[in-house]
Amino acid sequence: MLDVTASEEIVDDARARTNIARLAAAQALTGANSAVIFATGSIVGATLAPDMSLATVPISMHVLGLAAGTLPTGAISRAYGRRVAFIMGTGCGTLTGLIGAYAILHGLFWLFCGATFLGGLYGAVAQSYRFAAADGASVGFRPKAVSLVMAGGIFAGVLGPQLVQWTMDVWPPYLFAFSYLVQAAVALVAMAIVAGVDLPKPAATDMHAGRALSQIVRQPRFIAAALCGIIAYPMMNLVMTSAPLAMKLCGLTVSDSNFGLQWHIVAMYAPSFFTGSLIERFGAPIVVALGLVLEAVAATIGLSGITAMHFWATLMVLGLGWNFGFVGASALVLETHRPQERNKVQAFNDFLVFGTMAIGSFSSGALLANYGWSAVNMVVYPPVGLGLVVLALTSFAKRRRTRLEAIDQFPEPSI
Repeated sequence: MLDVTASEEIVDDARARTNIARLAAAQALTGANSAVIFATGSIVGATLAPDMSLATVPISMHVLGLAAGTLPTGAISRAYGRRVAFIMGTGCGTLTGLIGAYAILHGLFWLFCGATFLGGLYGAVAQSYRFAAADGASVGFRPKAVSLVMAGGIFAGVLGPQLVQWTMDVWPPYLFAFSYLVQAAVALVAMAIVAGVDLPKPAATDMHAGRALSQIVRQPRFIAAALCGIIAYPMMNLVMTSAPLAMKLCGLTVSDSNFGLQWHIVAMYAPSFFTGSLIERFGAPIVVALGLVLEAVAATIGLSGITAMHFWATLMVLGLGWNFGFVGASALVLETHRPQERNKVQAFNDFLVFGTMAIGSFSSGALLANYGWSAVNMVVYPPVGLGLVVLALTSFAKRRRTRLEAIDQFPEPSI
C-alpha cells in the first residue's frame, strides 16, 4: 500500500513539474504585460488626465481589475476548471493591448483606464498560476511548486521594461502606443501556452463540498496568512506605482525608471528559486517576517535620497521583500484548506489582498502629488509593524497549542 502511494506521488509530481514549466512561462509573459502597465501607466496618465492628481488612476484601475477578477476566477475554476479561466484571462490581456493603443492614439484617458482594468482582470487570473502549480502535487513539493512558478517572473523583469524601451518611440508622437500593440501579441502567446496545461478536472462535488468559507477564514492561521499578504503586496504596489512618476518629477529619465523597474521585477521573482526551500527549512512565518522587514528597509532607503541609485536600491530591496512576504503568505494559505476547498479559499484570499491594494492604489497619486515621495515611503512602516506582531502572536499560539497537545498525549508520570 505504501509503495502505491509513493508511486502516485511520483506521478503527480512529474505532472506538476510539466505544469510548472508552462505556468512559469505564462507567469513571465503575464508579468511582462503588467510591467508595461506599471512602467507606462502613470506617465501616460499624466499626459492624458485632466488633472495631475489623476495620473496614477490607470494603474489603480489595473489594481481594481486584480481585485474584481479574483472571485470570478475562483468560480470559473470550480465550475469549468482552471485552464478555461486561464484562457479567458489571456483574452483580457489581448484586449488590454489593443484598447490601450487605441486610447493613446486618440487621447482618451478614461478608455485607457478601461484598458488597464482589463489588464487587471488578466493579472487576477494569473495570480492563481501559483496555486494551480500545487494542484496534484505531493504535500512536500507544494511550497517549491508555488515558488518555482513565481520564478517565471524573472523573465518578466527583463522582457517587460525592455519591451517598453524598444517600442516606446516606434510610433511618434504617440509615446508607448506601439508598446501596447506588442503587449497584445505577448498575451496571445501566453494563451497558446496555458491551453496546454494539464490540471485535475473539477469534481462535481467541489462546488459545494468542504467547510463553509466563514469557518475557514476564522482560523488564526488563515487570518495571519491573509493579513500578511494584504500588507506585503499592497505596500510593495504603493511604492512601485509611485516610483516612475516620482523619478520623473525628480528630473530622472524614462530610461532610468525602466531600469529601476526592470531590476525591481527581477528582485521580485529571482529569489523564488530558493524561497520554497527556505520555507521548508525555517517555516513560512519566518520567511514572511523577513519579507516584511525588507519592505521597511526599502522604505528607509527611499527616504534617504532621490538620486537614481536611491530609487533603484529602493525598488530592488522592495522586490526582494515582496517575494519573501507574498510567497511565504501563499504557502501559509495552502495550510488552511482541504483540497476540495482550495478554489474558494484561494480566490477569497486574493480578493482580500487585491481589494486592499486597490484602495491603496487609488490614494497613491494624491499622496504623491500632495505630500511627496517621502510620504509614500512613510506609509509602509505601520502596516509592516502590525504584520510582524500578528505573525509573532500566531506562531506563539501554535507552539503553545502543540506543547499542550504533546502533554495531553504523553502526560508526566505521577509520583
